[in-house]
Amino acid sequence: MHQVDLSTVDLNLLKLFEALVRERSVTQAGLRLGLSQPAASRALGRLRTMLGDRLVVRGKLGLELTPRGEALADPVTRLLEDARSIVSPMVFDPAAATGRITIAAHDHLSLVVLAGLLARLERQAPALSLHIAQPAGDNVRLVEQGGADLALGIFESLPGSLHRRGLYADSLVCVVRSDHPCVADGLSLARYVALRHITVTISGVGQSAVDVALSAMGLTRQVALRVPHFLAGAMLVADSDMILTLPSRLARLLAKRLPLALLDLPLQVAPLSPAMVWHERFHHDPAHVWVRRQLVDVVESFSTVAGTAGATAG
Repeated sequence: MHQVDLSTVDLNLLKLFEALVRERSVTQAGLRLGLSQPAASRALGRLRTMLGDRLVVRGKLGLELTPRGEALADPVTRLLEDARSIVSPMVFDPAAATGRITIAAHDHLSLVVLAGLLARLERQAPALSLHIAQPAGDNVRLVEQGGADLALGIFESLPGSLHRRGLYADSLVCVVRSDHPCVADGLSLARYVALRHITVTISGVGQSAVDVALSAMGLTRQVALRVPHFLAGAMLVADSDMILTLPSRLARLLAKRLPLALLDLPLQVAPLSPAMVWHERFHHDPAHVWVRRQLVDVVESFSTVAGTAGATAG
């Protein structure tokens, strides 16, 4: 098959052919493309030379396609439609969307935000599925290497290829079983330190914020058990005399389902700032932009619910 050098081919002439197929008139085809009748006639001459066929000839009802023109009509239409879809801005229709979005998140943020996200997907994008990736430390490398579309967590420094968007502010509270003596007697700093603690270890690197704050006061606590999941820690606390320090939003959620009581943490620890991060390659992708917007809407609804609850309590 003879190979054609595309650099010598004026592909814009195919738009004239498409217009001729529709209009069956050189004049009307030219008007469709913003060309005068003489300019359209000259373009038709170049098109015939390029394709080696007259393509259209005069008939009783206007221009008629030659056999070569008939054979090219559908392929040229498809080619131009594909070209238009390539250069047109991408659009995302949630109702018609399929595929999967992969999110890397430990159970803390999965429990807090994913129920709301799933509810939104069920209503607006029922054929779009979520996959929660196996956690890998802080999940930054997972996002960098393409193992996840975005990650939820508390992040320190990030590589330049990743974007970050804060989700909400949170604080730490303590949870104990609902009939624990501390519920009636109160939780002082001395008693907090004296209790046996369960801690959740995510990355296994560095001290927790609680231990850093205690160390600054010359204090330590007894960690009796380390677990990798917040839910496991909460369930074990519910059946023991131990204490667990959790993000407050998660603690309130778990206390609705487990026999747990919430107590103020008797020391000052910096607020938590969960965020989502994603790679530059997905920054402008319409589907990913839409999913990130849904996550933001979910966490923004937290403050609305909290405000309503506060007004009711007052």
